[in-house]
Amino acid sequence: MPAAGYRIVGLPVSGFDRKRLWRNFKVLFRLWKSIRRARKLVADFKPDIAVGVGGYASGPTLKAAQRAGVPTLLQEQNSYPGVTNKLLAPRAAAICVAYPGTERFFPSEKIVLTGNPVRPALLAYGASQAEAKAALGFDPSRPLVLVVGGSLGARTLNSAIISAIESGKAQKAPFMLMWQTGKADHERCHSTMEACRPANVRASAFISDMAQAYRAADLVVARAGAGTISELELLGKPVILVPSPNVAEDHQRHNAEALSTRGAAVMVLDADAAASLWPEIERLASDKDALAGLGANIAAMALRESDEKIVDQIDRIVNGN
Repeated sequence: MPAAGYRIVGLPVSGFDRKRLWRNFKVLFRLWKSIRRARKLVADFKPDIAVGVGGYASGPTLKAAQRAGVPTLLQEQNSYPGVTNKLLAPRAAAICVAYPGTERFFPSEKIVLTGNPVRPALLAYGASQAEAKAALGFDPSRPLVLVVGGSLGARTLNSAIISAIESGKAQKAPFMLMWQTGKADHERCHSTMEACRPANVRASAFISDMAQAYRAADLVVARAGAGTISELELLGKPVILVPSPNVAEDHQRHNAEALSTRGAAVMVLDADAAASLWPEIERLASDKDALAGLGANIAAMALRESDEKIVDQIDRIVNGN
């Protein structure tokens, strides 16, 4: 952001601890400080519009803008909105959403179905699937499963893959595996790779070129974050979603259900992953018809040019266009 000419101003706000309520005294104090700082920020900067993408961090600034008479635009990335956007919605000028059916939560006249912006590089990758597999060192004639839990990894996903390798199931599979372990859990995963040396599995802490990895994959296994789902929709990639249970409002489960109920993804709950994830991978990876159906259904949910649609709404609000 600073390189693009934008100054970053931090707020000490933090989320409410719903399990240990006594810790929320500090949260309330930080919220009070954040509101004061946000009011000064809005007064000094004098914005024409304030845009929030949800989460508690956006609350103080968006609320300060609304109180100062500055129009606000909300972007709700998930299928089930968070508390902050619900509270801000009545006074927002527009609410850009990524899923249909949000009329249950927001004023219907303010809702604009835009989708979530994704990295342009993901859509610009020009090589074929066979070329992408070959470039990554995989056999282009065999199915490739991509397991990715985000930059920090996902311990549940990693544990399921470790179990499959240690039991010998992964080595006997007719498909190949590209596995992003994440940095936090890489040592544990690397130890398994060193001990078992599965020829059809490649593991790394981080995948730098996700466009190439996505293009190469026949099946993706991932968490159910809003950004990941939007990418997979635009790419039409068959996916097994394992929603994280450690997010507010259980957003990821709602996101996964929005796809699985439409036949656009397979959902495996985190609590069931140890027993069910690898069998689901085995079932789908070599079933071309099932993969084709999932791919077609998830592609049908894609919302394109989301960034332009959101900018159009900003322009409409600011300039009346």
